[in-house]
Amino acid sequence: MKEARTQPITYEMVCNAWQEVKGGGKSAGVDGVSLKAFEADLSGNLYKVWNRMASGSYFPPAVREAEIPKDGGGTRTLGIPTVGDRVAQMVVKMHLEPGIDPLFHDGSFGYRPGRNQHGALDRVLFHCRRSDWLIDLDIKAFFDEIDHGLLMRALERHTTEKWVLMYVRRWLCAPMERLDGKLVERNMGTPQGGVISPLLANLFLHYAFDMWMQKHHPGLPFVRFADDIVVHCRTEAEARATLGAIESRLGECKLRLHPDKTKIVHCKRGNSRDPHPHVSFDFLGFTFKPGKQRRRDNGKAFLGFNPVLSRKSFTRMVGDLEELHILKMSDKTLGDIAQALNPMLRGWLRYYNWAGPRTLGNLFRNVNGRLVKWAMRKHKKLRSSARKAYRWVLCEARDKPRLFAHWNTSAGKPG
Repeated sequence: MKEARTQPITYEMVCNAWQEVKGGGKSAGVDGVSLKAFEADLSGNLYKVWNRMASGSYFPPAVREAEIPKDGGGTRTLGIPTVGDRVAQMVVKMHLEPGIDPLFHDGSFGYRPGRNQHGALDRVLFHCRRSDWLIDLDIKAFFDEIDHGLLMRALERHTTEKWVLMYVRRWLCAPMERLDGKLVERNMGTPQGGVISPLLANLFLHYAFDMWMQKHHPGLPFVRFADDIVVHCRTEAEARATLGAIESRLGECKLRLHPDKTKIVHCKRGNSRDPHPHVSFDFLGFTFKPGKQRRRDNGKAFLGFNPVLSRKSFTRMVGDLEELHILKMSDKTLGDIAQALNPMLRGWLRYYNWAGPRTLGNLFRNVNGRLVKWAMRKHKKLRSSARKAYRWVLCEARDKPRLFAHWNTSAGKPG
């Protein structure tokens, strides 16, 4: 095993970091080198990363600006590091995380080992059924506006290792290459898309929010997934007072609440007649809102507060279906379409079935409708009748119920 020369970084640490990085995002950074190209000369590239990190001479290249659509419209800016820089960031992340993560608050779920969206959703649902009010917090431009000085102060509470602090400072200050090729210096924020950014963001909010809540509002449970935060309260007055205190606290940490997206929500259920303007909120792809339920013991209907597929999620998934251009695949077989569509369907089922087997019913009807239109284009005998095409798809679903991932579910069967 190769040994480090100046910094306590071994070649083995770099190789382990590569194992974590190679299954991640495949987009190239500013150097245009893809994961596949990096792997073509793997030993040489890893040696280069190790050699420079171990000697203290590693300086991260600029991150490449990329824009992705947001569920609510508009775009979110990402900063895509080069593959080599992802490996370097992973070295530091794997060194820091085992010591820092166990200290994080139990209400923090985002980008943490052993924790996921479903755990956060379970916790939110649990508290929604026990608390009548909540605060839906939206921190404006959080990743872009993290104060570097405050972040480094937080990090210095957990490590005195100069090489860690040195490289984190370099990553925080690495410029961004805009879409037009212009380099822009950064003096705040940690770009979404960076390997180490989620850990740094969690550390920042651990002190800016989590520990502050635990000290000043210990009786109010909260759930945080990165910068998506829900705080549960007992009364509307308590929610209003808490929101004001949170806004002041975040202001001290140089963060801002989004004035339009932050709101107090009434978890309306039972026989409530409260006219509050906000009785629903979105969290991790679901909309939590009042809905009719039936009691298990006597079957009587009552008003509950439950998660359903959010409109934003539905719109995004329909957009993903549009990009497949199923109707233009008239030269393909139904099996070919299933092969292209099933990975997407299985991913949706794994995530959204958390709220129940019928959560994706409307989406699956949309998928089946596209298959009917495809059948009308594919088969001459079906072109004149949508009803005949629907019956043909129905027969295919009965004969081959596992052909499409959603056909094997109660909500996805045509009929």
